[in-house]
Amino acid sequence: MNKSIIQTLDAPAAIGTYSQAVRVDHTVYLSGQIGLDPASMQLVDGIETQIHQVFKNLAAVATAAGGSLADVVKLNVFLTDLGHFPKVNEIMAQYFAEPYPARAAVGVAALPRGALVEADAVMVLG
Repeated sequence: MNKSIIQTLDAPAAIGTYSQAVRVDHTVYLSGQIGLDPASMQLVDGIETQIHQVFKNLAAVATAAGGSLADVVKLNVFLTDLGHFPKVNEIMAQYFAEPYPARAAVGVAALPRGALVEADAVMVLG
């Protein structure tokens, strides 16, 4: 098993006991991203801006791992209000192309730092 830790300054630094991503052979496990601006480490305002930032953060980690969002095979989205799910679909289409990855969307009571949305992903390379 070939295991490596992925880290980039283009995505928010880990705010806990985890890595931004871990690559095991051809599979990369991307940790959950919330709408933190990587430069300021502050949560961006509003659901639409947070959704965009989540996908930008995931894309930055994917790039650091040697891939892109096109290599994502599984995406998990967590929302504090499932009423925002149509907005996730709309914005997700700007970052992913068909065929889309498998996905789960889960309503949760709360997310770190008061975020409205979080997403993690699994990516397969080569």
